[in-house]
Order: sequence, then C-alpha cells, then structure tokens
Amino acid sequence: MTDRQVDSARPAGTESWQVAGVGHDVVDVPAFAEQLAMPGTRFAARAFAPVELRQCEERAARAGDGTAVHLAARWAGKEAVLKAWSEALGPGEAPYTIDDFPWRDVRIVEDARHRPRVMLTPAVEARLPFPIRWHVSLSHDGAVASAFVVAERLA
Repeated sequence: MTDRQVDSARPAGTESWQVAGVGHDVVDVPAFAEQLAMPGTRFAARAFAPVELRQCEERAARAGDGTAVHLAARWAGKEAVLKAWSEALGPGEAPYTIDDFPWRDVRIVEDARHRPRVMLTPAVEARLPFPIRWHVSLSHDGAVASAFVVAERLA
C-alpha cells in the first residue's frame, strides 16, 4: 500500500490519522508592524495572498484594532506550518527552507465561521509526499502573536 492509498478494508470515514509534525511560532507585533510599514519593501504583498490581506482587514474592522496584529498571527501560522511540515517529513531533505518557502502559496485563511485554516496552492500541495490534514490555532495578546500547527497523516 502506498502512502496515498487508504486501507480499503476499513469502512469509509474510519481512516486512522496520526500526528506527523507540530509547529509553533511567536511574532513581536510592533516589530512586525514596522516591517509592514517600511516603504518600498512590499513585504505584505510578497508574504500574503490577496484573500489573507482582505480577511485581516475585515477582521481588524470587526475587532476595532489594526491589521498588523492579524497579519502577524497569520505570519506566525505560516512559520508554524513550515516547522510542522519539516518535522512530518522526518530526516529526509525538506522541499523548502526558511529562505525559499512559498509564503504567498501557504495561506492561513478563515472559513465561513471565521476559524483559521491552512490552505496550500496546488503547486505547493504537490510537493507533499503524502496527504496532510492541517490544524491551526492563532492567538494574539498585546505585543505578541502566536500560532500552533499540527500536521496529521494517514497511519
């Protein structure tokens, strides 16, 4: 059986998933806001997909705070995805490093109930050697934004 196949002897929906990797990251919100505001860098446009930028603006409007805190939490989420992905792959060579990670193509987006979800573009998802089910939690308090990611794979 290959990694992408599911045991057909099991009833549908009873696949067994196991934790393959975890990642956690924290971001200093004021320093991140300064980086966003640096003229000429276009950091936000290079790091976030349009849907992420729009959702953070909407969330900031609902919460009555700045967009930077919500982008900082999503940035922490992206870094936590990289860490969980690297751990899930084990000792082999990782397809990405911190220097060439496809930041805009690994997206932390809200679902219809405003819960964060990891969404990969098809090109990035194709780099996964097996299906991964992602779980992400974002938080921020004062000057710190944080994210925790769990990567699961079929057992």
